[in-house]
Amino acid sequence: MLVGYARVSTAEQNLVLQRDALLAAGIVSERIYEDTCSGTVIDRPGLARALDALRTGDALVVWKLDRIGRSLAHVVELVGALQIRGIGLKVLTGGIDTTSATGRLVFGIFATLAEFERDLIHERTLAGLAAARARGRTGGRPRLMTRAKLRTAMAAMADQTHAATDVAEQLGISTSTLYAYVDGKGRPKARARKLLGSGTARR
Repeated sequence: MLVGYARVSTAEQNLVLQRDALLAAGIVSERIYEDTCSGTVIDRPGLARALDALRTGDALVVWKLDRIGRSLAHVVELVGALQIRGIGLKVLTGGIDTTSATGRLVFGIFATLAEFERDLIHERTLAGLAAARARGRTGGRPRLMTRAKLRTAMAAMADQTHAATDVAEQLGISTSTLYAYVDGKGRPKARARKLLGSGTARR
């Protein structure tokens, strides 16, 4: 069985071209799923329904490869998951058909390119962090304040023998973040009270 998927980025764009191509490929309209969202969006209800409708021996059909993936690496990951389930991918304008030996070979090349791309990104990231350290800065995502950390911070700061810099270091946050939540005596500020009430981690 063939299951079709079509996507456009905005409501101003038209799905008719993709839908017509999928119908011409022999897919019944009831098995064509659609999304209107950017290619960078993770949550795609239409794609989720299409994947859920697929069974072993079926094939997912798209007009172009960029309709299903946020990046080459994401497409490779998705197709790999389909192959584990015994499901193929057919791309109408790209000549890709992973249900055939030739198609699997072509996609294997894509997978190699995706791995190469990931390695390049990793290498650039490491080089950037090394350069930042050389300039006296640290990289990476800022650590978050959680309710557990906040309670510890309040107790630690209430004890005047503890230095704020030491407390922040132990919690894995900056001193400025620490003082954004508690004062010098460990009393919660507005942001801390909000965090304790919501349970949501914040910077």
